[in-house]
Amino acid sequence: MPPPARRPAEKEANRVLAAARAPVEHGFPHLKNWRILTKLRTDPARATHLLRSLLVLANLEAAADK
Repeated sequence: MPPPARRPAEKEANRVLAAARAPVEHGFPHLKNWRILTKLRTDPARATHLLRSLLVLANLEAAADK
């Protein structure tokens, strides 16, 4: 039995969610290549802010390369 058809509102919600999630998903491979992060010794809150900043910079760089 095929899954039920999605309503337009559900399709739009999925599209918005996917658009917001894509840059984050693309950022993870970049983080894995940055070996320096394995030596990071700080509290999780500070590390979270640092990684978010790095992802923003990486995404800006990627957007500029296009």
